[in-house]
Amino acid sequence: MRVACRVQIREEDRDILVKWSHGRSTPVRRMQRAKIVLLAEQGLQNHAIAQAVGVDRRTVSLWRARYAREGLRGIEKDGARSGRKAHKRDALVQQILRHTTKPPATATHWSTRTLGQQLGVSHMMVHRVWQAHELKPHLVRTFKLSRDPHFVEKLVDVVGLYLDPPEHALVLCADEKSQIQALDRTQPGLPLKKGRCGTMTHDYLRHGTTTLFAALELAEGRLIGTCMPKHRHQEWIKFLNLIDAQTPADLALHLIVDNYATHKHPRVRSWLKRHRRFHIHFTPTSASWLNLIERWFREITDKRIRRGVFHNVEELIGAIMDYIEHHNDNPQSFVWTAKAETILQKIRRAQKTLDKYISE
Repeated sequence: MRVACRVQIREEDRDILVKWSHGRSTPVRRMQRAKIVLLAEQGLQNHAIAQAVGVDRRTVSLWRARYAREGLRGIEKDGARSGRKAHKRDALVQQILRHTTKPPATATHWSTRTLGQQLGVSHMMVHRVWQAHELKPHLVRTFKLSRDPHFVEKLVDVVGLYLDPPEHALVLCADEKSQIQALDRTQPGLPLKKGRCGTMTHDYLRHGTTTLFAALELAEGRLIGTCMPKHRHQEWIKFLNLIDAQTPADLALHLIVDNYATHKHPRVRSWLKRHRRFHIHFTPTSASWLNLIERWFREITDKRIRRGVFHNVEELIGAIMDYIEHHNDNPQSFVWTAKAETILQKIRRAQKTLDKYISE
């Protein structure tokens, strides 16, 4: 006659088993297995345990043996089951992957439901395949490869200023943020509170615009900024005069700017000839990410402008200047760490991938 294996519960397992056997949130199968193990330790026979728990005697024999052999890990989850290899499922997965990478004729991308209808499968099946292969057709990332014929020279020049700035000189990243709108909401919003995010109306009233001229000094992170109604070469020259006035006169100034036509206007060039301590370094075309002032523009946009409510342009300008003053109370700069060669390697890989796709 077969004898059931003896069960002896480990001390560290007892509290967990008791919790599983009484827990309301515990899955039913795990709760039954915990009861089987606890009753088996008391010396009850399999048929008595089966009656008490409401399961088959073979089930009792299975789980008391599994606990004796593997402990809690043995009863926490179902054991691995053998079965036929899912040949049809594998073929279906490949079919889903092929269709996913080829958009439908009537749309820019598939959704789980449209692709499921097309292939005659559940949308959850499509979802699981996408999740397993990290496919997200609803998302797209933007990119731009610069076509500047002097890209390498400009890149090396700008990155060289970041990584190895010249002595007895200041490096400043300068640009203008144009068309900043003074937006007022049509109705008052509700403030942030526990259990509810802040609210604001989707529509707004326009009260005019301003342009922020800013220069970030890299060594200490101090910011020179002003607001003007327009962004022509006249305003750019005024801003250069402001930089000249607010920096030590005995230091050379290296300004990193983009290729906006205003920065290359003949009158600007004439002004620069009269102010020899200014040295202009242009970023490559379509490479504004090389100018660190753009990173600061993102901060002021996220933290002060985008969700702000302004009844007129003067309020908007006041908020911007207060933000600059607060920044300068405890200035912090951005630290550039990427080397020019590292950037060039990434760009070469991107160009190679793009060329390969176009040729196909």
